[in-house]
Amino acid sequence: MATDKKTMTLNLTAAEMAALEKLSDQKDLSKTAVLRQALRLYQLIDSRLAQGELLYFEDKDKKNKSELMVL
Repeated sequence: MATDKKTMTLNLTAAEMAALEKLSDQKDLSKTAVLRQALRLYQLIDSRLAQGELLYFEDKDKKNKSELMVL
């Protein structure tokens, strides 16, 4: 099954590129794979938030939750 792929140019600041390179190294993924994974995660979060769900980080030890606000 062939997938149509498009090419784009992405301009990042030095800090953004450093963050991308760090994630790429940590996850042992290409920078493209990191960006694809990030896009899929953002789509999932956006879809769930649009359905009225909330996104939280929970500290299990302190038993507190913090809602993550996505703009």
